[in-house]
Amino acid sequence: MADRTRAHPRRERYDFHSHTFLTDGRSSATDMWCEADVMGHRALAVTDHIALDDPAPLLERLRRESLAWEGEELTTLIGVEVTMIPPRKIADVVRASRRAGAEIVIVHGETPANPVPSGTNRAAVELNDVDVLAHPGFLTVEEAELAKAHDVILELSARALHMVTNGHVARTALEVGNDLVVDSDAHATDQLVSAARAREIARGAGVPEPAVARVLRETPQRLLKRCGKG
Repeated sequence: MADRTRAHPRRERYDFHSHTFLTDGRSSATDMWCEADVMGHRALAVTDHIALDDPAPLLERLRRESLAWEGEELTTLIGVEVTMIPPRKIADVVRASRRAGAEIVIVHGETPANPVPSGTNRAAVELNDVDVLAHPGFLTVEEAELAKAHDVILELSARALHMVTNGHVARTALEVGNDLVVDSDAHATDQLVSAARAREIARGAGVPEPAVARVLRETPQRLLKRCGKG
């Protein structure tokens, strides 16, 4: 890994959704950050799954690994993806994750490929403490409006499992005026995506060219600042 040449001197890629072997991924957080660094990422968040268990041990493990990256060009974030819990419990888990030190909190949205309880999208976008609603599937205009009101960013997914509804998400978000990001949802180092691939995903979802820069750069930069890392 250390011998590979950095081919991207300009760091243009921001990714706020990835996983490690601490939950259902195949790589360590260190490996994920090393690969992102080589690929020219500006920032990569590790957001391992959390349900109703205590998020503190998971976040403490990630925090210890992230300390090695202080002062480096790559910005690391540690957080959680709230997954597969009753919607009425989402607010409690989000608050517990924040107390335990989560720098970013995302919620596993209602993707048709990997269903979560109905009502998850709605519960997530009603909360100011949720940063990103991941792969929200066939979200409604009302849910998108609530997301905008509570500054919950909507995700276009690079993961093949969830990409089928990217076009719907983009259309709904653009209609309402939501902010969007393109995330990898990578579960291993070889699933991270480049800045060029993220651009293809945004354009393929129907994001018009004048709005692509907002999706790939302006919104991620704002989110990074909101997470205390800008």
